[in-house]
Amino acid sequence: MRVWDPWIRLVHWGLALLVPLAWVTITQHWFRLHTLIGYSVLTLVVFRLLWGLFGSESAQFRSFLKPPLQGLRHLSHLHRREADREVTHNAAGGWIVVAFLLLLGAQASLGLFSNDDSFQAGPLRFLVTKETSDWLTSWHYAIYWWIVGLVVLHVLAVLAYRVLKGQNLVRAMITGTKTLPPEVRGPRIAHPALGAALLALSAALVAGASYLG
Repeated sequence: MRVWDPWIRLVHWGLALLVPLAWVTITQHWFRLHTLIGYSVLTLVVFRLLWGLFGSESAQFRSFLKPPLQGLRHLSHLHRREADREVTHNAAGGWIVVAFLLLLGAQASLGLFSNDDSFQAGPLRFLVTKETSDWLTSWHYAIYWWIVGLVVLHVLAVLAYRVLKGQNLVRAMITGTKTLPPEVRGPRIAHPALGAALLALSAALVAGASYLG
């Protein structure tokens, strides 16, 4: 059954590539490339938020955001080996998605105002004072390590699902399909043109914000 459209997989694997590249480029002082990566991350985050409102059923926040207690109850069953019946993120995974989007969005947005105490600065640096820019820069760096911690937690969860429950979540995110019981209804998949339009809109919004500086 098809559960993940190409746009969801683009966001997932795109961010999986861009997050480590952001670290490499800043440690090597490739500031221009680092800035372009930040724009790309912010574009994907904005797009994912829009896709969570207007995209495929499995991507929509209303489809997978459950009460926190339901997420904890789901985790309490992690040790049970059982067939996968989810056509979207499970009750716990949905909150991980939200956490990733909030942290990545905040980190990339703060980068627009950051500086390196030298000649390099984000495009919106001159909209704030040097003291404010320094404070935002410190948070820009700090949030990155929160993201790394969340990545580690995510990878451990995926491994746990594979070992304990026998569910291959990585393959589903690669192929977009799952083997599910016949009584499970598949999600509605949005038209690809809608995804292209929303991605273009997201890129335009980020580009517009960068030019404000």
